[in-house]
Order: sequence, then C-alpha cells, then structure tokens
Amino acid sequence: MTDLRVIEIYPSIQGESTRAGLPCTFVRLAGCPLRCRWCDTTYSFTGGDSMSIEAIIELVAESGIGLIEVTGGEPLAQPGTPQLLTSLCDQFDEVLLETSGSFPIADLDPRVGVILDLKAPGSGEESRNLWDNLPHLKSGDELKIVIADRTDYEWARDVYREHRPTVPTLFSPVFDEMEPAQLSQWLIEDQLPVRMQLQQHKYIWDPEARRT
Repeated sequence: MTDLRVIEIYPSIQGESTRAGLPCTFVRLAGCPLRCRWCDTTYSFTGGDSMSIEAIIELVAESGIGLIEVTGGEPLAQPGTPQLLTSLCDQFDEVLLETSGSFPIADLDPRVGVILDLKAPGSGEESRNLWDNLPHLKSGDELKIVIADRTDYEWARDVYREHRPTVPTLFSPVFDEMEPAQLSQWLIEDQLPVRMQLQQHKYIWDPEARRT
C-alpha cells in the first residue's frame, strides 16, 4: 500500500491557471527540495499526515467537486504521487498537477493536466529547471512563469521565444511585489502572446490565510 504525506485537502476556488475561477478541491502534499524566494506555502516543507491513496480519494470525494489539483510543496518529490494522480484520474472529471518542473513529467498519466511552473532568476531556483520537460507538455497542460522584475520578464520572454510552447503560457506577477500594470505594459509592448494571470485567491481571501 502506498502512503503519502499530506498537508491539507480542501475545496476552494481555483486561483490560477486557465481554470481560474472554477471550484476545485486541492490536495497539498508535503515536502519540497526548492526554496523559492517568494514561496507562500513554506508550511508544506515539512510535516504532514501519512495517508493512503484510498483515504485521500475518500476525503477528496466528500467535496463533490470534479476538478482536483495536486499541489505542494513539490508533489513529485514523493515517489507515490504518480500513482495517486492515476487513481484520481480514475475517479474524477479533471485532475491537475502543479509542479516546479524540477522532476520529470514524461511518464505521468496522460490524463493529468500538468501546470509546469518554470523558475525565473528572481526565484533563486533557476538552476532547478529540467528543460527536458518542455517537449513533453501536451494538450491540457500549461506553462507558468512567476515574474518579480524586468530581469525575470526578459528571461521569461526569451524562454518563450526560444521554445515556442504549444500550450497556454501564463506570466504571473509576484503578489505585492510586481505591479500587474507594469507586467501588462511589457506584454503589450512586446506583443507577446501569453496570458497574464493574477492569483485570484489572494484577492478573494486574506493572502496569508490557509484554506483548510
């Protein structure tokens, strides 16, 4: 039996990605080898309750919501996560995975919608990017880059132009640090066909609050 360390399972509103605004049940797993400068879930780095996949699915089903996201921390840091994702896909309408991209995604269940969060220089974790993941992005996946300043923006712009991802690409300003209006202006000036996204949940609720 495969157990995973789980920080929290809760229903909420999807705050990011092209599914933003939709009701979604989140499964937040424990553990992360990265230390992004602006991380807002540092409480997930350690601890968590050991749960079987069956117990996780039972709790997720209680919400009655068909959209599920597995997040962290870094979910793929736990070896049992791919099995959990497949089991969730067997039970629910749509399953998303938010991952830093520092672990391989090629062998994940193809039904999983991968949200690949590339790390720009401002994160302090640029060296963790596993570039071999980009060719494995498929229909239903997304590429996200968090932007802190002009350096991050130019890096993200150049990454987009070099790799020409075929999946939706989203640039997200660091909350309370990067002005959304400034990022919008840069996108307009460069006519870059990416989507700017805001973290909706931080405008709906207290940005420091946990949604357990």
